[in-house]
Amino acid sequence: MGLLLLLTTILLSSYFHAGTVVDAQRLFTIRNIILSIEPSTDVTRDANVTVRCKATVSSSGQEALSREYTIYKNSNKVYTKNSSTSEDLVYPLSGARVSNSGKYKCKINIEGKEMTSAAQKLTVTGLSKPGLHLNKEVVSEEEEVTARCTAHGETGSIFFYFYEDGKVILESLVNSNQLEAKFRFSSVGIHKIHCVYAVLIVPDSFKSEESNTITVSVKELSITPILEISPLSKIYEGDHLSISCTVRNLLFSSEGRPIHLYLSHGTKLLSSGGTRVNHSMVALAKDPGDFECKLEMGNVAKVTTKMVSVTELFSAPTLSMSPAEVFQRDYMTLTCQSESYASERIKREELTYTLEPPDSPLTPKKPGVFSGSALQFDFNYTCVARARGITKPSETLTVRPKVSVSIPKISVVGKVVLGQPFNIRCHSDTGSFPINYTLIRNYDNVATTSVKLPSQEALFSVTISRPEELSKYMCEAKNNRKEVPPSKRLNATAIEPVTDPTLTVLPHLPEISEGDSLYLICGTKGTPPVTFKWYRDGDRQPLFTTTTDRNNTHYRVPKLSKEHSGTYYCEADNYAKKAVRSEKVTIEVRMAMWKKAVIGGVSLLAVSVLVVACVLYFKSKRVRVVRAAVSVWSERPPEEANDEESSVVSSEPDVEYTEVVHPQPVDIARAPTRKGTDTVYSELKNPPHGASDHHDYQGSVEYAELNGERPEVCHNLPEVNNYQDLPVPVD
Repeated sequence: MGLLLLLTTILLSSYFHAGTVVDAQRLFTIRNIILSIEPSTDVTRDANVTVRCKATVSSSGQEALSREYTIYKNSNKVYTKNSSTSEDLVYPLSGARVSNSGKYKCKINIEGKEMTSAAQKLTVTGLSKPGLHLNKEVVSEEEEVTARCTAHGETGSIFFYFYEDGKVILESLVNSNQLEAKFRFSSVGIHKIHCVYAVLIVPDSFKSEESNTITVSVKELSITPILEISPLSKIYEGDHLSISCTVRNLLFSSEGRPIHLYLSHGTKLLSSGGTRVNHSMVALAKDPGDFECKLEMGNVAKVTTKMVSVTELFSAPTLSMSPAEVFQRDYMTLTCQSESYASERIKREELTYTLEPPDSPLTPKKPGVFSGSALQFDFNYTCVARARGITKPSETLTVRPKVSVSIPKISVVGKVVLGQPFNIRCHSDTGSFPINYTLIRNYDNVATTSVKLPSQEALFSVTISRPEELSKYMCEAKNNRKEVPPSKRLNATAIEPVTDPTLTVLPHLPEISEGDSLYLICGTKGTPPVTFKWYRDGDRQPLFTTTTDRNNTHYRVPKLSKEHSGTYYCEADNYAKKAVRSEKVTIEVRMAMWKKAVIGGVSLLAVSVLVVACVLYFKSKRVRVVRAAVSVWSERPPEEANDEESSVVSSEPDVEYTEVVHPQPVDIARAPTRKGTDTVYSELKNPPHGASDHHDYQGSVEYAELNGERPEVCHNLPEVNNYQDLPVPVD
């Protein structure tokens, strides 16, 4: 038996295990899910609506899978069902209501796999007409009424509204299709009541039509307030008034409900109580408003009013000051007076006047008149009139004593520049506005101005040409009839504009050479400090700028060179802010003396060399000429020849000496002189013993030969450094 049981257990276990393996190997997929609303998405009230959810699932097995369906309305879960078949899920809405309107969607879950359909919106139109019911249609004031409004067949969240004569008197949200409310009517007469409801479907609401209208008749309670005032006419200020506030028909109308009485005069509550209120007071004309007796019983309020006319016994006094403006410690008078009074009740002599505060420095002179000296500060005064127990104050009068102006001070605004307009300021440290300031020059009025505010200044524009004119100015200040001494004389420094500067050059022109130190001295007239600037033509920026307390200064250029040649000028300026410029000076830097000496020495040496060369050259020429002359007479007898030769030789030095000792000035613009050649020519042409024609010809040839061989280098000798007067060396 045990063995059989064991075999059976093994077989069953194997069977179920095999089945589990088969189920675990089943595959499926949710292909689609669709939600539909039948017969339509738009229906009217009471229609039968079906919400259908159809899912398409593909699986590898034959048996249906277990499915879980969920229906949502506006994201809220409204229906859930499990199914093991492939049939559609049906969610019926029998007798649809507006509350069923909304967006529906369906979700399916199979073994953890989910899919949700697209949403479909269902709209149900049509609401039932609400019904209104009241427990009473005829009531008295403050009697309670119970009303019930019903929305037949509706479901969901519903707002109920109750209307009285077209105005909402109550509203409430409930999750029921009816609302019961209680309220009272505060006024007598006919009132019409109806109700309306609205079904709330977030975010929309659907409102019903109006219910039936019920007319309620509200009867007035016989209870009323009674107001009594004594006396009621010909009341004057100071008369005593007795006032009472009571209730009529109290026993028949109150029905045990509490009653409150309120007695008021204008906005002032005089008294309050239960069934009777009394009050007494002195009549005053200043108190406006009616007397009122008010009865309150629950929400019922009844009011009775009476007007009481009070004749003024005397008018409120007015306080005035004479004079209208006073200065500190001036004599002043305050007058207090009531313009009118009830002559049938009082005499004017009965009116008394007092000045407050009691410690006022003013003393009474006669009824309502107070005199004394004004204080040195602002003070408030009030006048009080009294008669028959009635007291009336005047409006407060603030006396603001003015302050006499102090001796003015005179000063200048900014800097004073001769020949330019500047402002003179007059100012007093103390004094009430307005203040009239007058500028005086040599005791003659120049101009007057009025200062009315602390932010204003008394400024006078003037122009002077000499510094001593400043002390001629004074100013006066005045704000009342009293005379105030004038200010001191104006004491200020006047700035004289600079004049056209003079530029001086050291060393003096034209004695300026290379290596010298150049001083450009700029001087002017005007009030220091003075700003000097030196310029050279062609430069945008100044060479040098300096400010000094003197009227002249210099700019030094050490070790001049040719590059410093140019045109220079200077500018001067001071606080007058009017720059002036000197005349221009042209500076030419000459060559240094040592350079000139070197050049002169070199030139002299060159001239000397040239002169020696020329002398040697001419000497050689003359020797050749002498030799030629001797050869002409070579055929003579020896004795004659010697005589002639000696004659020629003996006369030749005289000619040469004459030419050397008496040189003629050389004109560089003319052709070179032929002085030496002409002399030779003359000697050759006039032989002492009369030469033949052949000799004359021969002499002509020698002239031409000498003339053609004259050196040109000697032509320029007189031009070098004016050394033309130097003697020609003699051989």
